[in-house]
Amino acid sequence: MSKQVSFFSRRLHSLLGVIPVGFFLVEHLLTNWYATRGADVFVEKVNSLWEIPFLWVFEVFFIFLPLLYHGVYGLYIAFTAKNNVTNYGYFRNVMFMLQRVTGVITLVFVSWHVWETRIQLLLQGFTASELAGHTAELLSNDLTFILYIIGLIAAVFHFSNGMWSFLVSWGITVGPRSQRVSTFVWIAVFFVVSYLGVSALFAFVDPEFTKQLAQR
Repeated sequence: MSKQVSFFSRRLHSLLGVIPVGFFLVEHLLTNWYATRGADVFVEKVNSLWEIPFLWVFEVFFIFLPLLYHGVYGLYIAFTAKNNVTNYGYFRNVMFMLQRVTGVITLVFVSWHVWETRIQLLLQGFTASELAGHTAELLSNDLTFILYIIGLIAAVFHFSNGMWSFLVSWGITVGPRSQRVSTFVWIAVFFVVSYLGVSALFAFVDPEFTKQLAQR
């Protein structure tokens, strides 16, 4: 691969990790967080999203294809990149390594999650209520619940740390001070977004949530 093609591919990979993939991750976890407010609120929120005109076009061209490129090219980066101890210190090299590890975990997790909650939904014609029930049943398995927590936290870390790298590589945070501030900002984002996602997972297995679904 020529240097010019490699540079363009990495820039596109970096950009798609933010727009639209990163934004979609935050929106998706925020939508799921509504499960903490009850099954009725969650189902209403999902239905409002499904009523968006030409939703499938948006999902295919602005979510799944960018995600596919980001994931596949990310695998190439993960297995070919090397830590650069001369330019960065120990902490940043650890973050560099974790970025690659969580990228692989996230790709596997997202592929599984999309199959379980989107592709099967399309094949079987789930309603929003049935999707909520299917998710609750899926997470009722302790092993699945643990794997979902691991996958979710890996995805949020990959996004948050990736945003730090994005700002550096695109020349937005160029100095040590701005990069240090950016580190604390994205650590805070990691904890906030992780909280939203993990809270939703616990909400889906709350007996009150399944009780509300049964009453619909």
